[in-house]
Amino acid sequence: MASISIIIPVLNEEAYIEKLLRTILKHSTSNQIKEILVVDGGSTDNTLSIAKKFGVKTISCPSGRAKQMNIGTQKATGEILYFLHVDSLPPLGFDQKIVQSYNEGYKTGCFRLKFDTQSYFLGFFAWFTKINQPICRGGDQSLFITKELFKKLKGFNEEFVIYEDNEFIRRIYKVTSFKVIDDFIETSTRRYKKHGNVRLQYHFAMIHLKYYLGSGPQTLFNYYKKHIAL
Repeated sequence: MASISIIIPVLNEEAYIEKLLRTILKHSTSNQIKEILVVDGGSTDNTLSIAKKFGVKTISCPSGRAKQMNIGTQKATGEILYFLHVDSLPPLGFDQKIVQSYNEGYKTGCFRLKFDTQSYFLGFFAWFTKINQPICRGGDQSLFITKELFKKLKGFNEEFVIYEDNEFIRRIYKVTSFKVIDDFIETSTRRYKKHGNVRLQYHFAMIHLKYYLGSGPQTLFNYYKKHIAL
């Protein structure tokens, strides 16, 4: 029976890590989860101490989400890797649904997305995550992938400070079938509250467009720093 290693990259996430770990424990309904790895990029708050209270594995390394996830994979011992953002809460029975997809022959996939808000504007964009195309994917939807396929694709490209999930998923789509599980992961709207729904969604769209037009990782990061990381 396939086992799952959950990999969570963090940096100063004391406000979210406890809620996520409690949700994982509450919403996992099988013995498929072999381990939870919290990969810290140099937090200066209580993120690590909170995580350690739950008895999960903690790993410290240089910051950079792609680097953190790659290092987490090196320490993982499960056949299935499950990458999870700290502010995205997986649905009830997520582990069984991942294993079921694996048993159906899928080596990789994600959940559909919903936001923790009643905003019709954001709900409109979340609806598109039901469509099985790479343009409709993102890290907030989480990602499961076999360790074998992850190694074959050489993991996340650490040149991408942002957009690392999207770049990796585009490579996945080129080599295998991708499963969109018909259930919802709930993600936080904390960045939308900070920047405004329309403004932030516009800048995300521009980053997508720049990537599709051939912009490299540094250009994308420069745009992100100028318009989002304020």
